Amino acid sequence: MSFFDKIFHPKHTESVVLVDVSADSVAGAYAYYVKGEAPILLYTCRLPIEIHDGEPRETAMLRALSLLGSRLIREGSPVLARATGSGRANNILVSIDAPWQETRIRTESFERKTEFIFTKQIVATVLANTASALPGKNLADESVIGTVLNGYQTHEPYGKIVRRASIIVLASFIDQKVSDGIVTIFKGHFHTKDVFSIAGSSLRYQAVRRIFPHESDALILDAMGSLISVALVRKNLLVDVAEISDSTVTGSTDLWMKMVTKEFTSLAKRYPLPRGIFLLAKEQNIPPLDQIFKSSNLGGLWLSDNPPKIVSILASHVAGSLRQLSTDPPDLPLLLMTLFWQHHPKVGE
Repeated sequence: MSFFDKIFHPKHTESVVLVDVSADSVAGAYAYYVKGEAPILLYTCRLPIEIHDGEPRETAMLRALSLLGSRLIREGSPVLARATGSGRANNILVSIDAPWQETRIRTESFERKTEFIFTKQIVATVLANTASALPGKNLADESVIGTVLNGYQTHEPYGKIVRRASIIVLASFIDQKVSDGIVTIFKGHFHTKDVFSIAGSSLRYQAVRRIFPHESDALILDAMGSLISVALVRKNLLVDVAEISDSTVTGSTDLWMKMVTKEFTSLAKRYPLPRGIFLLAKEQNIPPLDQIFKSSNLGGLWLSDNPPKIVSILASHVAGSLRQLSTDPPDLPLLLMTLFWQHHPKVGE
């Protein structure tokens, strides 16, 4: 591209602060996006949540987030400025895990006697009219993750002429006090007012579907935090999500497997289970979890002597979709967040 092309045809660019809030740590990153190119992860940082005697876990988490915000400004902003010419981020995306979030899935269907054009405005109206509320929770995100038009799944539905349609909606609910605290912290550290929150399990499900788009049937077992979620994908559509909120599973692999098997059994009563399982876990936890899967008798759930195929999601699965300039070791939750933001519809789109 010539000098004059760069002046008269500038590329669309965006800088985003990514924040991951797990049960025992918080992490932050600066990501830079250029339209049509792989996103760049410029700076990453992860800090532990240190709970003082007698204080609520929520207080310790928010204190760690405040320290993270200071670190992002002090260390990360200069890195962003050197790479892009500006140390200011356009948006902030916060991914929140248990014990402060909850994910729910629902299907909304509608039809008319005469044909109509399926539009984004129709979807927005349906979501506005059907949004549910939970006491003490903030509806942080509603993502349409599947569309069926006239009985057929459609990946590019808008503008199509239909008579009936269904949308599958994945909603993220976050504790109201935690949500307000997070927004206050980051609006105090950054100039941008655009702070978006989403449940971590919802974000990671959508990112994994981007990494493996051709796996039309799969179980996604998300064990990144103390809350475990199991998502069932059939014919490229998310049909069920189950969450295990008992944090005691983190202390015993046997109990962990019993809880997971219980959820698999519950799903198997309603659907035939796919033979592929995607496992999301911290890298140091993958070998023991993989071993316990191999030693467990799960074949009965699949009516087969052969165990299901376990595919552990690693940083290397995401590395080819982005560039990391940070010298820190790859952080899988932050990598998945980078990929998610690249493809997730933004406000106003």
